[in-house]
Amino acid sequence: MKILVCISNVPDTTSKINFTDGDTKFDTNGVQFVINPNDEFGLTRAMWFKEKQGATVHVANVGGPTTEPTIRKALAIGADEAIRVNAEPTDGFFVAQQLAEVVKNGGYDLVIAGRESIDYNGGMVPGILATLLDMNFVNTCISLEVDGSNATAMREIDGGKETISTSLPLVIGGQKGLVEESDLRIPNMRGIMMARKKALNVVEPVDAAKTTQDTKFEKPAAKGAVKLVDNVDDLVNLLHNEAKAI
Repeated sequence: MKILVCISNVPDTTSKINFTDGDTKFDTNGVQFVINPNDEFGLTRAMWFKEKQGATVHVANVGGPTTEPTIRKALAIGADEAIRVNAEPTDGFFVAQQLAEVVKNGGYDLVIAGRESIDYNGGMVPGILATLLDMNFVNTCISLEVDGSNATAMREIDGGKETISTSLPLVIGGQKGLVEESDLRIPNMRGIMMARKKALNVVEPVDAAKTTQDTKFEKPAAKGAVKLVDNVDDLVNLLHNEAKAI
């Protein structure tokens, strides 16, 4: 089985977020970037398939040279090879088109992507990718087993979980639950050294239209000052007349 794990390069959740150029561009100064958490769950599951079933695992990223440390981390975790599409991932449809070309050229049986990235939370790439490739698709996937060309997946639905039987080739949108957080891997020194010798192939993007663009960013409103009250009547009055909560 040949697996492609799609990797997003996202800001660490502890990063302080700022914008420049009149709030039209994200300020990357001082920001630490990491593997998108939903993608990391997928990569860890792919590593299980590699160790238990002998699968080959590649990772792919759409991004500029600055994403390569994140890609190298994926290689250090255990991926066999990496592909970087040399383009800025500013549009979900554009990204999906680039990844679809990678899948077509690589002949992958299973494509694991995160349900969404934690930066822009578009949640569109896995579904578009499956449509472009005419592959089976399971989103919000929290469990995946593969037996030959057959797959059994579990996904979250409103009010519960759903188990699905499907077949390869398959695209999934994975999330927390695909593996336990305790199963996530930290690269060790041997993995880091081996990653330096693994192939990181840079390919130019295919011609594809970018159908959306960011026009302005806005931070959430600052929290108001805390008000302390001494009795229930004052609390009810504030909730009713000021907070409009009751």
